[in-house]
Amino acid sequence: MTLHSRLAPLTGVVYAVLTLVAFATASGAPSNSASGAKVIAFYEAHRSSARTSDLLWMAAFAFLLFFAGTLRSLLRSTAPADALGALVVAGSAVFAAGAIVYFNFDFALTVVPQHLTPAAAQTLNILALNMVLAPSAGGFVFGVATGLAIVRRGALPRWLGWAAIVIGVIALTPAFIVSLPLFALWAAVCGVLMWRRAPAGAE
Repeated sequence: MTLHSRLAPLTGVVYAVLTLVAFATASGAPSNSASGAKVIAFYEAHRSSARTSDLLWMAAFAFLLFFAGTLRSLLRSTAPADALGALVVAGSAVFAAGAIVYFNFDFALTVVPQHLTPAAAQTLNILALNMVLAPSAGGFVFGVATGLAIVRRGALPRWLGWAAIVIGVIALTPAFIVSLPLFALWAAVCGVLMWRRAPAGAE
């Protein structure tokens, strides 16, 4: 086993750390009903922290894709022809792409907020708060497919499979945002367990 293969499961831990730091550095956002002037004032005041948080989200979801590939390899070793493994990768891709677009609207507001018209700022703010359908669908597929694969094949403790299913269902509800830290913590636990089970003697 190469060093790369040995450390690959820890991409789940990196994803979790980046997610939690992204949450910690976020400054919130104006409400859906905020006027354009209030949106502009908010992003002029919180431009740096918002940009930092959005960039961390981008990096976090990039590492989620690496982790999903590693997880797929583990699941394929127990069920080579199982379609659930393919859904794990597909779900994670939609989840990551949708989430990056979701946070990208917030990032757009930080670029030159002082040059935005109030109408443009208000529109971008509404999009930044409500572009959740794609990441919700992706998170649901990723969570449920991963959970079912784990429960059926036992590649990891079955309680982790049931937890993934529950988090996936949460992603499909109005509480979507709650699924983000839950997925991150779940991935960290999975990553550590996969790393500890990996054969020693990396080259």
